[in-house]
Amino acid sequence: MTDSPQPLRIDIISDVVCPWCIVGYRQLAAALEATGINHEIHWHPFELNPQMPQEGQNLGEHIAEKYGSTRQQSLDGRARLTAIGNDLGFEFNFTDDMRMHNTFNAHQLIHWADTQGLGHALKQALFSAYFTDRRDLSDHEVLAGVAQEVGLDSTQARAVLADQRYAEDVRQKEDFWVEQGIQGVPAMVFDRKHLVTGAQGSENYTSILNQLAATPG
Repeated sequence: MTDSPQPLRIDIISDVVCPWCIVGYRQLAAALEATGINHEIHWHPFELNPQMPQEGQNLGEHIAEKYGSTRQQSLDGRARLTAIGNDLGFEFNFTDDMRMHNTFNAHQLIHWADTQGLGHALKQALFSAYFTDRRDLSDHEVLAGVAQEVGLDSTQARAVLADQRYAEDVRQKEDFWVEQGIQGVPAMVFDRKHLVTGAQGSENYTSILNQLAATPG
């Protein structure tokens, strides 16, 4: 398929500690590669746990409290995600001492990175930092280190986090999507009008993309 002159806009609302968000993105990326559709991706912030304290919470305890999952259900879910991730070239490395973190600062750093054309790269690196390397995404030094790894200035990253200069911008973006009815992620909006929620699988994303490509205007 030849690239269309006007790229397909894809807005993705997600959190960097959401496993299905990276799964959904990887599935979408595979579909985009298969179809060859010209596109542009825009990431938007969403906090799964906006009230999470700075010290975070054990992931297993958090899942049990939030969803009522038993330990076996949690283990089964981890195994399923790990297998799906392997198929998509993404490594989930769950452990019993893994923690859920507050991600508001991570979203601020992504917002800043986006102004320098590195928002997408930082988003991907933060997914890996959390799920593969189990790094603490509420720690300013960790965030600055990940920023440096994708080519951003770590000193500037620390300053962005210290003075919270993008806090209001991120809050406004989060509020906007909640007002649009987004209550869970991943949520993807194609061409500013077609909402798809959850990780749909590469085949379904391929079907969606082909339908959009065949729809005039």
